[in-house]
Amino acid sequence: MATKKAGYIEKFLKKADKALQDGVKRADEVLDDAVEFGTMTAKQASQASKEIRNQAKKERELLQKRGTKKIGEGIAAAKNVTASTEDDLATLEKLGKLRKSGVITEKEFQTKKKKILGRI
Repeated sequence: MATKKAGYIEKFLKKADKALQDGVKRADEVLDDAVEFGTMTAKQASQASKEIRNQAKKERELLQKRGTKKIGEGIAAAKNVTASTEDDLATLEKLGKLRKSGVITEKEFQTKKKKILGRI
């Protein structure tokens, strides 16, 4: 499950990075047009381009951090599910022994069993 989630996050990060790069490219094209039509100097366009690239870099880093965090959360959730399942199976075993020894009734055992299996 964690690998599947990690794959989705990786795809999302790649799409987000591509979108950022496309945005930077389009912004540079607009700045080039502004220089060509004389509404902006080449120096101003260069400065604006640097600022846009810096902002894109910050956004990319933020997306990567969030993606890494989500992957970590997915892995932790997968580990918890596995641990919970193992605990539930151990509990079922103990309940089976209690039923056999007469400590709990068949009805009590079935009720608990149904509840535990519903979580798995």
